[in-house]
Amino acid sequence: MQKAYEEGKVVQTGPGKVPRFKRYLDEQEGLPLSDVWTDIPPLNSQAQERLGYPTQKPVALLERILNASSNPGDVVLDPFCGCGTTVHAAQKLGRQWIGIDITHLAIGLIEKRLRDAFPAVQFTTHGVPQDIHAARDLAARGKYHEFEKWALSLIAAQPGNFGKKGADRGLDGRLYFGKTGLGVVSVKAGDNVGVSMIRDLKGVIGREKAGIGVFLTLTEPTKPMVTEAASAGLHEEPGFAPVPRLQIVTVEQAMQLRERAVHLPARREDTFRRAAREEDRGAQGAFDL
Repeated sequence: MQKAYEEGKVVQTGPGKVPRFKRYLDEQEGLPLSDVWTDIPPLNSQAQERLGYPTQKPVALLERILNASSNPGDVVLDPFCGCGTTVHAAQKLGRQWIGIDITHLAIGLIEKRLRDAFPAVQFTTHGVPQDIHAARDLAARGKYHEFEKWALSLIAAQPGNFGKKGADRGLDGRLYFGKTGLGVVSVKAGDNVGVSMIRDLKGVIGREKAGIGVFLTLTEPTKPMVTEAASAGLHEEPGFAPVPRLQIVTVEQAMQLRERAVHLPARREDTFRRAAREEDRGAQGAFDL
């Protein structure tokens, strides 16, 4: 005690007060972090960062893991990255990263999430079509369902049976607009497209009580198809200019224009919500999916 007193490590706030030992933070070893974390709640249905992906984890959870196990500039690998929470946290914390997933639904959501949260982010996506020739190759390899999910991701549409069981009944995708507006999407990857498919989509629009229908096709539409689509008329949303009720969009157009290929009045984020913008602390060069 005398030695501690002489070193200035004993504090007495006044006469008769109990002396206390002065502690310095850099001399304390601290307690090891436990493996049970109860201060980070799971994402509920009302969480601000929730995007709509069923297994999404909180960004705070992945930030803690990355801060505890890596340094800025390190490479973080997530081989099953789902909706991209790990790569989001890695980008935010100045790490390099590689994300891998098997579904085009996840890849499309990650791309959208990163662009929304980090407008200046730069990355490369491998394994998805980069031009119309690669898109045709994906369809030709019999990967129709993956082609469908990829094509829907181009226009930020939700798969028609997302979170539901059973057949899609001609409804491959959904879009949302206005207060309660619904848009239905039909995806076609084959070479043989015809006017009967446009009539079928009209039926789906009526059955689903949708305001707008989108025919997303890999093959250029025929003139009779364009005429039949035009006969569906216009959809009017209060306060917005009328838009075609049935729109034909080619995959090539969707690759070039993304969401802007579809004309929707007051598009809503019910499909997959927009990630909040983050401060970009590091420029990502490239990554593989």
